Amino acid sequence: MQKAPVTRLAIIDDHPVVIDGLEFLLESDPGISIVFSTTSAAKLLEQLESTDVDVLITDIMMPEMSGNDLAKLVKQRFPTIKILALSMSGQSDVINEMINDADIAGYILKNVGRQELLAAVHKIARGGIYFSDEVLAELDKYKAPAKTADVALTSREIEIIRLIEQEMGNKEIAAHLFISENTVETHRKNIFRKVGRNTLIGVIKYAYDHKLIVR
Repeated sequence: MQKAPVTRLAIIDDHPVVIDGLEFLLESDPGISIVFSTTSAAKLLEQLESTDVDVLITDIMMPEMSGNDLAKLVKQRFPTIKILALSMSGQSDVINEMINDADIAGYILKNVGRQELLAAVHKIARGGIYFSDEVLAELDKYKAPAKTADVALTSREIEIIRLIEQEMGNKEIAAHLFISENTVETHRKNIFRKVGRNTLIGVIKYAYDHKLIVR
């Protein structure tokens, strides 16, 4: 059996003790390799020029550069890197800004345990998204959900939501369902319109809330 690829991870936080804690929690996992960590945004950007990284864990509140501004720069310069934001609090405006501007793949709070932290890193590394329950709850406040009575998702649309949550892209979904990518994209647009959300995270949260997906 072919071994799964090791996830190359970088960490930035302005508190060395936080970095030490993250490294302690993550380094024992054989599927993760911490390639470097730093407290400086400038050093991070410089290091990324010569180091291959799959997932970046970034703090939000940092004196040199905010996590949001850093995430936008990383996404512009190194678009293949998946970003996991780590914060003491989940403010919906900050989360939505990072989703929209930096296309982050996940956002978790610093009170998570080792198992959830590992789950977040591995899911994001595979191409999925991961937002802790507290963060999803904050996101739900940002935009009022559509009334359940107004939403009539078809069985195919529900199926596509479930496949998206399983980290499938349009091409994979099309192959799985034996339909075209254009048809998948049309279904996605209809799903967003029906549930009244403008982000993929919002759609997934709606599916959790309405028991379309069991988390």
